[in-house]
Amino acid sequence: MEALCIRGLEKSYFGKPVLHGVDLTINSGDFYALLGYNGAGKTTTIGIITDLVSKGAGKVEVFGVDIDSDFPKAKSYIGVVPQEININIFQKVIDVPVYQAGYYGIPRKVALERTEKYLKALGLWEKRNHEVRELSGGMKRRLMIVRALIHEPKLLILDEPTAGVDVELRKSMWEFIKGLNASGMTVLLTTHYLEEVEALCRTVAIIHDGKIIEETKTSQLLKQLNEEVILLDIKQELSAVPKELQEAYGAKLTPDGELEIVLKNTQTITGLISEMKVLGIEVTTFRNKSSRLEQLFLHLTHS
Repeated sequence: MEALCIRGLEKSYFGKPVLHGVDLTINSGDFYALLGYNGAGKTTTIGIITDLVSKGAGKVEVFGVDIDSDFPKAKSYIGVVPQEININIFQKVIDVPVYQAGYYGIPRKVALERTEKYLKALGLWEKRNHEVRELSGGMKRRLMIVRALIHEPKLLILDEPTAGVDVELRKSMWEFIKGLNASGMTVLLTTHYLEEVEALCRTVAIIHDGKIIEETKTSQLLKQLNEEVILLDIKQELSAVPKELQEAYGAKLTPDGELEIVLKNTQTITGLISEMKVLGIEVTTFRNKSSRLEQLFLHLTHS
């Protein structure tokens, strides 16, 4: 069954088109990525699906329900974590998902049980009686995931969920979301991190200037890139690069003290970080020396 079916989606702002006939099909149970630069049309697409943005043309169905004919029913299938943090900072942490549950007619007892389950799963239970304003940015993002899950949706939409989140927290969020998907929940992730798609998603669509320029299996997409160069900030000060990293990744230290590695398409950033942890090296942040996403766009638009 199709979890999400989008056909001919169009949108303009002040006469300027931002979506040009977007077509997407996400099957039930899939982990699907909508990949593209900021401004490509990802958030606008999500806004239309969730009725926060009016569409110019096109059709959107969520588990067979047309959002134009029965949006309340379609909405009941969707949990969304927006890109911007939009929680009442003066509420108690425990009240945020419990109040959200009320919009879906969920009994308070059930809401409290689910809230406890998800707060514990995301490491927020000890903060349950704190006000939201006392939480770190990463904790607020996790709380928004709890809020989105409180009605146990069939489709979870995550709009840039790990933007500005450190490596360790990103990895723990990845594992939690993968667990949700393994339990049968369909996940739609928007991101401009190709590494995030690689670690999580089975299917990917690339959106560029409001158009879908590629839709394929993630494994097939990654085969189009032979290698990439990544720069890693590390916690320790290295006098020399371990031989294992030199041989496997051509690792070397830059003049700025970063670790530069070459990642082949048969290797993953998650695997690299795990190997480095075994060697006693802690990665704090990482970035592409050159944009792998840009390389894909050039390949796809000039092939």
